[in-house]
Amino acid sequence: MTNNHEARTPSDRPSVSPDGAATGPATGPQITLRSPAELADALPYMLGFHPTDSLVMVAVHGEGGRFGGRLRVGIPTTPAEWEDTARQVAECLIRGSERRGGKPDGIVVYLCQEPDGEEDGRAVMTRLRPLAQRIRLACGALDVPVLEALCLSGGRFWSYVCPDERCCPAEGSRLAAVGTSVLAATATFAGLQVRGSLREIEGRLAPLRGAVAEQAERALDRAAAALMPKILDGATREEVGAETIALARTLMRRMTLAPPAEGGGAHADDWDDALLGHDEAAALILGLQDREIRDIAAEWMEDEEAAPALRLWRALARRCVGAYGEHAAAPLTLAGWVSWSTGDEPTARIAFGLALRADAEYRFARLLHHACNEGIDPEGLRQCLREERRRREPRRGRASAGTRPPGRRGRTAPRRGSRRTAGSEQ
Repeated sequence: MTNNHEARTPSDRPSVSPDGAATGPATGPQITLRSPAELADALPYMLGFHPTDSLVMVAVHGEGGRFGGRLRVGIPTTPAEWEDTARQVAECLIRGSERRGGKPDGIVVYLCQEPDGEEDGRAVMTRLRPLAQRIRLACGALDVPVLEALCLSGGRFWSYVCPDERCCPAEGSRLAAVGTSVLAATATFAGLQVRGSLREIEGRLAPLRGAVAEQAERALDRAAAALMPKILDGATREEVGAETIALARTLMRRMTLAPPAEGGGAHADDWDDALLGHDEAAALILGLQDREIRDIAAEWMEDEEAAPALRLWRALARRCVGAYGEHAAAPLTLAGWVSWSTGDEPTARIAFGLALRADAEYRFARLLHHACNEGIDPEGLRQCLREERRRREPRRGRASAGTRPPGRRGRTAPRRGSRRTAGSEQ
């Protein structure tokens, strides 16, 4: 059983992406964890969301047990994949930590999966035990011990490591109700936020279903058919791009004049979906496939433009249905960029990951995902985008000057001579 590990705030603590590699040194407020129960309670505060169907690993450094990099991947549904998965995640976390500050002295493992069908939490724990054992062996082969391995399921947690029935009974221990523990209060005071579950965050970006999805796909077919005659008739790329930007600005104004529905979540998304016509959304989705237009759209990442832009990109991602699934990479990446630029790194990583799931070769998503996971300060890219916008819109003058937006401070994103160069390959 692990003792006295110090978890640090997500904005300051080194991190490993939901799919990625370790980052730099840790600073910031400390929260001491002394038991499996506190480790289980701390997990959503470390990630910024409640993981679902997830394998999470956290590196531990030093005698005091300082938490370092973290990694999250989905739990493979086929047990035949578990051995390869265990080897890959162990190597990713340990080698990544070595590159960015030092080999971990230990690792904490979480397996998070809700019961399905007739299973209960204990059955999930038993079924996943071989995966936990493979992870322990894979980490041990790299000379890093697993200090604790927990299964979280059905509102309870179990330890695969601790044999003491007094703290880790066979029937499991009940998880603290969300937001009710001393740790939750301390984490909230330290500024740590939990933004719902992974499933809920992904659901806000997932394609529409049913009859409305069929209508959206037909609109995309019409928009694609209409675009070809424009090109054949001599309409320049710039003209098509200008139409796309004008449409995007119109839809953002519409979002601004219709504040988000109270309560957030799916209800707010339904409200935003109703604000967009299928043909409007389809035309904009296709227009954003042009990297220069997408890069101009990336400039709407702060101040009063950020909130309506994020709502618009989420709504467009949900309209990328059927044969147009790969088209979601552009609005998903833009949603991730706005989230990262405004300080919501956990949601940004999820959006970037979904963009790469839609199109694994989408360079813009790969660049931003890597930069976010590396702990690079987004301010460098924001400055580059502001400068390009001032060159294109000289009348803006000093309008973009103001308070520095939120985001991790430290290493700065590489400055490029042109914003368009930043997305030049995809």
